[in-house]
Amino acid sequence: MPLIIPDGLVVSVSGFRGRVGDPLTPELVCGLAAAFGAFVRRSAGLGDARTAEFLIGRDSRTSGPMFAGAASSGLVSVGCDVVDLGVVSTPTLMLAVEKSDALGGIAVTASHNPAEWNALKFAAPEGTFLDTETMSAFLDFALQEEPARASWDELGTVKTDDGAARRHLEAVLELPQLDLPALRARGFKVALDCVRGAGATIMPQLLEALGCEVVAINIEMDGRFPRDPEPTAENLGELADFVRRENADIGLAVDPDVDRLSLVNESGVPLGEDLTLALASAVVLRRTPGIVVTNLSTSGIVEDVARAYGSELVRSPVGEIHVARRMQSEGAVVGGEGNGGVILPDLHYTRDAPVAAALVLQHLVDEGATLSAAVDRWPGYTIVKKKIDFPREALSEAYAELERQLESDGVDSVDGARLHWVERQAWLHVRPSGTEPVVRLIAEAPGRSEAEELIERATAVLEGMR
Repeated sequence: MPLIIPDGLVVSVSGFRGRVGDPLTPELVCGLAAAFGAFVRRSAGLGDARTAEFLIGRDSRTSGPMFAGAASSGLVSVGCDVVDLGVVSTPTLMLAVEKSDALGGIAVTASHNPAEWNALKFAAPEGTFLDTETMSAFLDFALQEEPARASWDELGTVKTDDGAARRHLEAVLELPQLDLPALRARGFKVALDCVRGAGATIMPQLLEALGCEVVAINIEMDGRFPRDPEPTAENLGELADFVRRENADIGLAVDPDVDRLSLVNESGVPLGEDLTLALASAVVLRRTPGIVVTNLSTSGIVEDVARAYGSELVRSPVGEIHVARRMQSEGAVVGGEGNGGVILPDLHYTRDAPVAAALVLQHLVDEGATLSAAVDRWPGYTIVKKKIDFPREALSEAYAELERQLESDGVDSVDGARLHWVERQAWLHVRPSGTEPVVRLIAEAPGRSEAEELIERATAVLEGMR
């Protein structure tokens, strides 16, 4: 029978996420993977021919082997061959899909969500996540049709590939933006925090190849995250202490699936994720001015950087695939999101923390400066973020009420509501999360008190409507 999507499963262009056991079960994962394989086979016009190959990779969560096995079984059951990459970063998987003849991939990861969560994220043959149109078509298929199962003699096969991380690392080292001799001569001492996720498959090796002295914490890949795995500044206290103790030049933190990078300066001050794209963009734009694409929730510092290099900033809805698609249509030279995700088209259209790390270090070489000095070159802003419970069906009315009460200079409604105030250099973005059952409030202003005031006023409006 067709799939039934259980209550509590978060479905978006970011995939299918849920808490392990309820609602995310091996049976559901197997069914989703089977439906995906059958959907792709039909879309590719393969009929009953057994020529479809899919790649599977996972982060280090304790539920990962169970769900990767279930996903593999689902694909095999509809006549698809599987290449299991094991524990790898999500950008490693996406690059492997793009460089192969596979018809798609499945990342078994809940990214920054806590350890009790997991998810399936589906990849297209080009090595990007499914866009809105394709995801919608897939959902229609999964909810309405029973996948045709292969007979005993037409089942798919499973093989392993343990070289994907090495190939990814080699591709990063070949990026034209990197001056390897200069990076190696600088010899940064880098403190690294992999939060016991998949980061240890590539981050230490890459940094060492860039000539860095690497000292690391939380590189055990057991999925038992020692803190909230989202690499926001407030979650990086242990890394900040480690940077000071080790007298490191910089601290780098990644999330469990290694597509986001957060920074700690040489004094052990957590800078968070919001500066990563700005500093990485400066490296690219210094060499190749062009369009930069980011989402509506990203700091204005990225626009300042683009302007400084005679370039234009274009904004898209939140979500990696939305940014990637806009980058493709605009011919952007760099892009990403304010959560520490950098997309460099010279490699692929995927958020990639190894790429981000290499570019940030290159920026310090370009500037001949410490991280704090490099950041001080740009205007300072403060971003304040908050999550609240709010009924999604009432959001349209809430957006209108926010616009009425807050009296902004304008509203962008392409993704929730983004209100901005030009003279104050401030903005507020309110939108439903695509990865958690919450509504996100994000505000930025030159001063913390003003950003916090925007969050407080927006919260009061929403709470007054419940």
